[in-house]
Amino acid sequence: MAVDTVINGGTVVTDSAMFEASVAMNDGTIVAVGDADSMPDADEVVDATGLLVMPGMIDPHVHIDDQFSVDTYETGTSAAALGGITTYIDFAWQAWLGDLSPFDAEGTLLEGVRRKQQKGETALIDYSLHGAITREDPEVLDELADVIDAGVTSFKMFTAYEIGLGNGFMNRVLERIAELDAVGVFHTEDASICDELTALFQEEGKGDPTWYPQSRPDYAEAMSAEDAVRMAQEAGAKYYGIHTSNRKAADVLADFRGDGSMVRAETCTHYLVLDDSIYGELGNQAMIAPPIRKPDDNEAMFEHLRHGSLDVVSTDHCGYKLESKNVENWWESTFGANGLQASLPVVHDEAVNNRGFSYPFLVRVMSTNPAKIFGLPNKGNLNPGTDADVVLFDPNETYTITAADNASEADFSIYEGREVTGRVKQTYVRGELVAKDGEIVGSPGHGKFIERTLPDWSV
Repeated sequence: MAVDTVINGGTVVTDSAMFEASVAMNDGTIVAVGDADSMPDADEVVDATGLLVMPGMIDPHVHIDDQFSVDTYETGTSAAALGGITTYIDFAWQAWLGDLSPFDAEGTLLEGVRRKQQKGETALIDYSLHGAITREDPEVLDELADVIDAGVTSFKMFTAYEIGLGNGFMNRVLERIAELDAVGVFHTEDASICDELTALFQEEGKGDPTWYPQSRPDYAEAMSAEDAVRMAQEAGAKYYGIHTSNRKAADVLADFRGDGSMVRAETCTHYLVLDDSIYGELGNQAMIAPPIRKPDDNEAMFEHLRHGSLDVVSTDHCGYKLESKNVENWWESTFGANGLQASLPVVHDEAVNNRGFSYPFLVRVMSTNPAKIFGLPNKGNLNPGTDADVVLFDPNETYTITAADNASEADFSIYEGREVTGRVKQTYVRGELVAKDGEIVGSPGHGKFIERTLPDWSV
């Protein structure tokens, strides 16, 4: 009996090796990897000569269809598919009341999960969720076990904005997370420093976006990270630091890793390839928190990725329109920028082409590591029996990134005009071709919510 698809002639890339092989997919799973002669007959044979055959990329940090993104699940997942991303992890929000809130009343984390699952019915790729705790409400501690049973095994906490939590309450959450063996996910910036500097700059009329990075200094991120990771270690909880932007913060996390079993962290594509000169060039388009930093911080991110003290490259994708960026003062702008569609080509070009990192490194930090860290055992590899999430990637094709190609609702790109070598050619999600040659060919609704397991970080 024939299988659905065999991919022949490509170079398979795993997290540890590269080799010439064919890949067979059937009924949504990988069924074989090996010599072409050993492959079963197939309804479709794909010629991947000259292409890399990689597991689908996994982005564990995106914002879709909420207060931080105008993207729908259809547009956001389309951008991801075109960028070789086959699974992402979005946020399920505990409803709160405040200036940033889109909600009319407070709500629970589980309600936030169900709300995002309804929005995800139009997803093109697979997705999962982090629970985002936004209020110091002790009742959430009793809710965490039910949310884990719903397949959400990580919980995000902010130290800044109106949804920022104090150390005392975060400490209680971490103790409960440790009991449940879940993962704590942290946005770390010292709110008192950032708020004081912002107020000072407002008084002084420093509304030009070139002042913005100074309002959220690198040491504010490092100070807050040190508090949070220390509490996690004392509680015996798994700690994941999101969007690490600078050397000082990365050094703090590296110091706390110890045997490596309880601390993990990411940086983002923009912190690898852009520096704070971008604020003079693009202004509020690059308004991201934490800010884009100095050239030395770009170097630090690669150093920590090389040494393994940073594990993942994510996007922190936020789909915004230019109209929300074209304001008089930087503090009136929306914070965030889109990146799902461009991330893999940009990271490939900078890490592999310009800096000599390996293709297995690329797979590790953008696919295998996020799968292991967040409990996605059927993702992040090409092992027989796992989900047939596959990307065919041309390492030699050169093109120029432009927002005119965006599938996201965002109408700008902070990578506008950047020439990159390396392009996604085809993206398969559980064996279905969803993107080909820069076009969406799959059907909205093919993507599904993935219930995650509690990850074992000791392996």
